[in-house]
Amino acid sequence: QVQLVESGGGLVQPGGSLRLSCAASETIFAISTMGWYRQAPGKQRELVAIITSGGITNSADSVKGRFTISRDNAKNTVSLQMHSLKPEDTAVYYCYAVGGPYHYWGQGTQVTVSS
Repeated sequence: QVQLVESGGGLVQPGGSLRLSCAASETIFAISTMGWYRQAPGKQRELVAIITSGGITNSADSVKGRFTISRDNAKNTVSLQMHSLKPEDTAVYYCYAVGGPYHYWGQGTQVTVSS
Protein backbone atom coordinates (compact mmCIF):
# COMPACT_ATOMS: atom_id res chain seq x y z
CA GLN A 1 0.00 0.00 0.00
CA VAL A 2 1.35 3.39 -1.02
CA GLN A 3 1.45 5.55 2.08
CA LEU A 4 2.93 8.76 0.71
CA VAL A 5 1.63 9.94 -2.66
CA GLU A 6 3.56 12.67 -4.45
CA SER A 7 2.48 14.88 -7.32
CA GLY A 8 3.68 17.92 -9.22
CA GLY A 9 7.00 16.99 -10.76
CA GLY A 10 7.87 17.67 -14.37
CA LEU A 11 10.06 19.54 -16.81
CA VAL A 12 10.66 23.25 -16.32
CA GLN A 13 13.02 25.80 -17.79
CA PRO A 14 15.74 27.42 -15.68
CA GLY A 15 14.26 30.22 -13.62
CA GLY A 16 10.85 28.60 -13.61
CA SER A 17 8.67 27.35 -10.77
CA LEU A 18 7.09 24.08 -9.72
CA ARG A 19 5.01 22.98 -6.76
CA LEU A 20 5.31 19.49 -5.30
CA SER A 21 2.62 18.02 -3.08
CA CYS A 22 2.49 14.92 -0.94
CA ALA A 23 -0.45 13.33 0.82
CA ALA A 24 0.02 10.84 3.64
CA SER A 25 -2.24 7.84 3.96
CA GLU A 26 -4.58 7.59 6.92
CA THR A 27 -2.65 4.45 7.86
CA ILE A 28 0.26 6.58 9.06
CA PHE A 29 -0.34 7.58 12.66
CA ALA A 30 1.07 10.34 14.82
CA ILE A 31 2.90 12.13 12.02
CA SER A 32 5.53 14.51 13.34
CA THR A 33 8.07 15.60 10.75
CA MET A 34 7.28 15.75 7.03
CA GLY A 35 9.48 16.93 4.23
CA TRP A 36 11.35 16.42 1.01
CA TYR A 37 14.64 14.84 0.01
CA ARG A 38 16.12 14.58 -3.46
CA GLN A 39 18.55 12.37 -5.31
CA ALA A 40 20.35 13.38 -8.47
CA PRO A 41 21.95 10.78 -10.77
CA GLY A 42 25.18 9.50 -9.29
CA LYS A 43 24.68 11.35 -6.01
CA GLN A 44 23.45 10.49 -2.55
CA ARG A 45 19.97 11.38 -1.39
CA GLU A 46 20.02 14.75 0.34
CA LEU A 47 17.74 16.84 2.48
CA VAL A 48 15.80 19.56 0.69
CA ALA A 49 13.47 20.79 3.44
CA ILE A 50 11.58 19.44 6.42
CA ILE A 51 8.83 20.82 8.65
CA THR A 52 7.61 19.72 12.06
CA SER A 53 3.99 19.53 13.12
CA GLY A 54 4.61 22.78 14.97
CA GLY A 55 5.77 24.51 11.81
CA ILE A 56 9.50 24.59 12.46
CA THR A 57 11.39 24.27 9.20
CA ASN A 58 14.89 23.38 8.12
CA SER A 59 16.21 23.48 4.59
CA ALA A 60 19.38 22.98 2.63
CA ASP A 61 21.49 26.07 2.09
CA SER A 62 21.29 25.47 -1.66
CA VAL A 63 17.52 26.07 -1.69
CA LYS A 64 17.14 28.78 0.93
CA GLY A 65 15.35 31.79 -0.48
CA ARG A 66 14.04 29.79 -3.44
CA PHE A 67 12.05 26.87 -1.98
CA THR A 68 9.30 27.09 0.62
CA ILE A 69 7.90 24.12 2.52
CA SER A 70 4.44 24.11 4.05
CA ARG A 71 2.04 21.56 5.49
CA ASP A 72 -1.57 21.06 6.42
CA ASN A 73 -1.68 19.03 9.63
CA ALA A 74 -5.41 18.40 9.36
CA LYS A 75 -5.02 16.84 5.92
CA ASN A 76 -1.56 15.31 6.50
CA THR A 77 -0.18 16.96 3.41
CA VAL A 78 3.12 18.68 2.75
CA SER A 79 4.02 20.91 -0.18
CA LEU A 80 7.21 22.32 -1.63
CA GLN A 81 6.97 25.52 -3.65
CA MET A 82 10.06 25.87 -5.80
CA HIS A 83 11.05 29.12 -7.52
CA SER A 84 14.10 30.20 -9.53
CA LEU A 85 14.84 26.62 -10.43
CA LYS A 86 18.33 25.76 -11.61
CA PRO A 87 19.63 22.82 -13.67
CA GLU A 88 21.35 21.55 -10.51
CA ASP A 89 17.92 21.14 -8.91
CA THR A 90 17.27 18.29 -11.34
CA ALA A 91 16.62 15.16 -9.30
CA VAL A 92 14.04 12.69 -8.11
CA TYR A 93 12.24 14.32 -5.19
CA TYR A 94 11.02 12.06 -2.39
CA CYS A 95 8.37 12.86 0.16
CA TYR A 96 9.32 11.88 3.72
CA ALA A 97 7.33 11.47 6.90
CA VAL A 98 7.91 10.31 10.44
CA GLY A 99 4.94 8.60 12.07
CA GLY A 100 5.56 7.37 15.62
CA PRO A 101 8.79 5.37 15.49
CA TYR A 102 8.58 4.76 11.76
CA HIS A 103 10.02 6.55 8.75
CA TYR A 104 8.15 6.60 5.44
CA TRP A 105 9.21 7.44 1.92
CA GLY A 106 7.25 8.24 -1.18
CA GLN A 107 8.01 6.66 -4.52
CA GLY A 108 9.59 9.83 -5.87
CA THR A 109 8.70 12.37 -8.52
CA GLN A 110 11.09 13.57 -11.21
CA VAL A 111 11.96 17.24 -11.46
CA THR A 112 13.97 18.22 -14.52
CA VAL A 113 15.24 21.76 -15.02
CA SER A 114 16.44 22.23 -18.56
CA SER A 115 16.12 24.57 -21.50
